[in-house]
Amino acid sequence: MSKEKFITLKTQAVPLPIDNIDTDQIIPARFLKATTREGFGENLFRDWRYNSDNTPKADFALNNPTYSGKILVAGKNFGCGSSREHAAWAIYDGGFRVVISSFFADIFKNNALNNALLPVQVSDAFLKKIFAAVEKNPKTEITVDLAQQKVILEDGSSEAFDINPYKKTCLMNGYDDIDYLLSLRDEIKHFELAH
Repeated sequence: MSKEKFITLKTQAVPLPIDNIDTDQIIPARFLKATTREGFGENLFRDWRYNSDNTPKADFALNNPTYSGKILVAGKNFGCGSSREHAAWAIYDGGFRVVISSFFADIFKNNALNNALLPVQVSDAFLKKIFAAVEKNPKTEITVDLAQQKVILEDGSSEAFDINPYKKTCLMNGYDDIDYLLSLRDEIKHFELAH
């Protein structure tokens, strides 16, 4: 299933300055019964967002109307724990297209990239700068330029990030793995004819 193309995103951000956020906190195991990717967003950070009577916790960032946007800014070691792909599904279904952190668990990072969610790893110092900018002005906009592989703040400061070249191509073209192979159809036919 192909997704929308990701070239540049300029949006506000939701801060979650907590380290070691594991996949069970992102989407608790009791909500993993569905087999399609849709519907997980309503249970994103369920135990942190809601009281036992299902009322929203006012002090949680995703419930705070001060914050909005398609970028989730999280503490170090995001996506640790079990390898559930549902964590990436829940974040994407919750309206986010980018997660910024200073470190990602490898399996989460790969699951995110396979599901059109861009994990952007920045230095600890730049992550602190992002948190400070959003705290000072919750309406501040952050630009994520995938083509240039940069995160840019409103004050003009920026930091480069790494991404697998294949996954970058897929995101920029809205491809999943099958779409990518289909995009090479003519090259594959040419190769077969030549051999």
